[in-house]
Amino acid sequence: MNPQRTKMMGWKRCLVTGCLCLVMAALLQACMPLTIARTGVSGTMAVTDRRTFGTQIEDKTISFKGESVADAIVGDSGHVNVTCFNRLVLITGEVPHEEMKVRVEREVARIPNVKGIVNELVLAAPSSLSARSSDSLITAQIAARFVNAEGLYSNSRKTVTERGTVYLMGRLTQQEGDIAAKVASIVPGVQRVVKVFEYISEEELQRTRGSHPDTNVSISRNQYQDDEEYR
Repeated sequence: MNPQRTKMMGWKRCLVTGCLCLVMAALLQACMPLTIARTGVSGTMAVTDRRTFGTQIEDKTISFKGESVADAIVGDSGHVNVTCFNRLVLITGEVPHEEMKVRVEREVARIPNVKGIVNELVLAAPSSLSARSSDSLITAQIAARFVNAEGLYSNSRKTVTERGTVYLMGRLTQQEGDIAAKVASIVPGVQRVVKVFEYISEEELQRTRGSHPDTNVSISRNQYQDDEEYR
């Protein structure tokens, strides 16, 4: 091979390699603000949560243990989700028979620090992957609408969707709960809205801005399937 041509090819390789290095460096630099921004958002959400930080950790632990307990009982014969908010547990999904439904609730109730259970398991075959994907999309759309909803200022709520039924959890005032239910009800695909709230008074709301109490609340589960406004 011509030595001059070989030398030129070597320079080209060096040039390409150098360009790739510059591109990678630029991409990494661009990713840094995004990572920092995400960390900042996560920190802000933790601060605005009306649960204590300790309770938030407890909720994650209870949810994890609850899922493990449910999986051990149900296996492939059903589909169970365990969601915990402020130590109140919501159980959703499908199981083949009543005995299994009762057993799942009983075993989850034995998990330390659980203060209450709302058992919304239905007797049916496990939902399909397409149905679960649709539910996930509904949950994401509701979360997006909550961001811009007037009168909803707190991160202290959680949304679960099963077979088109939306379950709303959180520590909210009555007014906030009504607004959240209304916002969720108009999202396409929502069949009904179930409120699983721990209601707090306006006075307690003011106190939570300086502290984060997690007791002395009224637990409410209200269905709106008979109210056209929330269909």
